[in-house]
Amino acid sequence: MLGILARTMVKTGVVKPSRLVRPVSAARIAGRYLSHQGGLPPLPVPPLQQTCERYLSALEPIVEETELEHTRQVVAEFARPGGVGERLQTGLERRVRKTENWLSDWWLQTAYLDYRMPVVVHSSPGVVLPRLEFSDRQGQMRYGLCRTQSRIETLPVEYLGGQPLCMNQYYQILSSCRIPGTKRDSVVNYALGKRPPTHITVVHNYQFFILDVYNSDGSPLTVDQIYIQLEKIWSSSLQTNKEPVGILTSQHRNTWAKAYNNLIKDKTNKESVRAIQKSIFTVCLDAPMPRASDEMYRSRAAVQMLHGGGSRWNSGNRWFDKTLQFIIGEDGSCGLIYEHAPAEGPPIVSIIDHVVEYTKKPDEVRTPMVPLPMPQKLRFNITPEVKSDIEEAKQNMNIMVHDLDVKVNVFSHFGKNVPKAHKMSPDAFIQIALQLAYYRTYQKCCATYESASLRMFRLGRTETIRSASIASAKFVKAMDDPSKQSTEKVALMEKAVKAHRAYTDMAIRGQAIDRHLLGLKLQAIEDLASLPQIFMDTSYAVALHYNLSTSQVPAKTDCVMCFGPVVPDGYGVCYNPMEGHINFAVSAFNSCEDTNAGNMAQSLEKALLDIRSLLEHTPKAKL
Repeated sequence: MLGILARTMVKTGVVKPSRLVRPVSAARIAGRYLSHQGGLPPLPVPPLQQTCERYLSALEPIVEETELEHTRQVVAEFARPGGVGERLQTGLERRVRKTENWLSDWWLQTAYLDYRMPVVVHSSPGVVLPRLEFSDRQGQMRYGLCRTQSRIETLPVEYLGGQPLCMNQYYQILSSCRIPGTKRDSVVNYALGKRPPTHITVVHNYQFFILDVYNSDGSPLTVDQIYIQLEKIWSSSLQTNKEPVGILTSQHRNTWAKAYNNLIKDKTNKESVRAIQKSIFTVCLDAPMPRASDEMYRSRAAVQMLHGGGSRWNSGNRWFDKTLQFIIGEDGSCGLIYEHAPAEGPPIVSIIDHVVEYTKKPDEVRTPMVPLPMPQKLRFNITPEVKSDIEEAKQNMNIMVHDLDVKVNVFSHFGKNVPKAHKMSPDAFIQIALQLAYYRTYQKCCATYESASLRMFRLGRTETIRSASIASAKFVKAMDDPSKQSTEKVALMEKAVKAHRAYTDMAIRGQAIDRHLLGLKLQAIEDLASLPQIFMDTSYAVALHYNLSTSQVPAKTDCVMCFGPVVPDGYGVCYNPMEGHINFAVSAFNSCEDTNAGNMAQSLEKALLDIRSLLEHTPKAKL
């Protein structure tokens, strides 16, 4: 396992080892590598009337008609000429002229840093990678996980539809960490300093170590050198009776902020915490998970990545505030967890894809014969108060662990190939199937969140694709109606897919409704004595209660991302459509009697098969 880790660590580099020389300075990043940023357009503010009209359309499938009629009156009052909406719109347009991105700071604060729930389950996604096989422990261990530290700034600019994308998120992933605050958290990034960090942190049996991944001359360690250093860490941390200090980071943010301030009163503790925060990333060497059948392995691995399995297992073998944590288990379980504030999923899976491809190449760098010093163990002084905080964190973590239900399925019947054969977007196809699965289960449509990228714009983050549309509602209601002809059902399916595609295009071009409405609300908080009625309206609460929180995170690697639901009675659904199969992760809370991850996963599989059957058994000549 350690060797697999060592090789991956070298392979996370974005260029060949011969070009991995030194960590780069902020000046070089700002100059050469982000030069294209200035040419990116600013995020637009959509027209007020357009957003109001699209908002009412989005409400139609999820709000009762009597409530919707009231909301129409509220929206009309908000949008009337000379009204409060126009005043707030003017404020947003003024903000566009004064900032690089009128939304990005607000979004970081409201979506992440002001959010007080634990980052574990409620915010931080995990990624499950294929299980590592250790047929020859010493030989296999020569493949592993470390040079993400090297030269991420050499990544080429990505494009979407011929348009360059903002690359800023890539520069926020390494050497960064979330810091708890009593009212609002912050994110610190050490990569942009004059002397970027040259170490990673490794945690094994709850014990943290500094592993320098550069030699004194600035050259990166080779695979063999990293392997040797990991083996030193492994063999010097076999005791299993250490206090799991890392589990403190899993607490409610206010609770953790208080415990954090108490923890770092001690000088030794403060230095150890700072070393973790500054590190390029963290590597978690985990104890084996409870044994599971092959069928259950992926689901068990998913919860291992999301929360570590509880205080008896690996939940204390983490620093959940760290932006990037690679996780390698003794049993071959493999993946990562990332803190969501600095970046979305696509840059993370891009790194994964690069790592996996890079590990396939032979290592051509000769290992120096100079012996390396023992990696430094980070010390923590555990006072009675810190011990009490750890015990409380253990109890709360175990409650979260028992409450989260995750089902990871490999849908093997087809992948992107079937939607493409019918000239349909694979993402839209899957989203409509998800609408059908939900409708069959609950006999109603629900507010659905799908993440869309705003990276066409400078410092762009995300916008919401509202997958529950008027067109999707018509299709799901017709699908099981025996009075409807199959030709009509196919026509409604095609309209639903086209509506989803149109909304997606609208979202990535900054013309969707959710971020605009959020901006108007935040502008009102800054400018007005009270919130406009549109934001106090029941329909607005319904629109933001996402019973389905979903994301397509496509990767070349045969992996899947997973995350928890965003509401107590909801589902988290993430998927990676491959050419011939689809990887799904569905999550729900056990404390909600109305939701069940396994049942929803089964319903989704049936919906996909039924839609394929409908399309394939309806003669095209009759369409």
